[in-house]
Amino acid sequence: MSATISKNTLNFLQNLIQNNNREWFTENKKQYTDSQENMILFIEDLIAEMGVFDEDILKTDAKKTLFRIYRDVRFSKDKSPYKTNMGASLGMGKGSQKAGYYLHVEPGKSFLASGIYMPDSAALKTIRKEISLYSEDFLKVVSQKNFKKLFKELDQDDQLKKIPQGFEKEDPMAEYLKLKNFIVVYPLKDEDIIHNDAAKKFSEIFEAAKPLNDFLNSAILNSTN
Repeated sequence: MSATISKNTLNFLQNLIQNNNREWFTENKKQYTDSQENMILFIEDLIAEMGVFDEDILKTDAKKTLFRIYRDVRFSKDKSPYKTNMGASLGMGKGSQKAGYYLHVEPGKSFLASGIYMPDSAALKTIRKEISLYSEDFLKVVSQKNFKKLFKELDQDDQLKKIPQGFEKEDPMAEYLKLKNFIVVYPLKDEDIIHNDAAKKFSEIFEAAKPLNDFLNSAILNSTN
């Protein structure tokens, strides 16, 4: 039987939202460690499901995918010591130079994401050039029926107001060239998170996003050769 994300994991996070302090966390540390172990077991199953369409993902260590729950509050006005979510990076992270996948579990705010998040300036420039030069290939990826059904469009947050330097203002791919991130997001309900077939369903969603990852990774790989 496949591992599932437990209701207890969501309950722990919900309680943490209401009690984000060290005293409560210390008293309830076992809830955290149980939730962490539950997530690792689920991610192991998710990786196995995803390995059917992406063999490279099978090299991923489930234990290393989870982000720390402790917040860095040094430069933040919000001094809450803990994150109120459990995030798992399957090859995707801030400032990464490789496209991957991400699972975010948070009561009422869970989602799946795929692509490349906040690439460094060199990778960002490379991706934009690839989109401009090979627009037909890129549009074929984002126009696929299943892709559009699940994701509709690339994330528009923090995009530029004007086309970046080095590109023609009349470039037909201008709106894509303004993006700083190249990710798609699929929102999840709490019932989706704890569903018995969650690993299989999440894998199917990630599979629909793989062509985008392939395009992005190919662009970066070609630039280094």
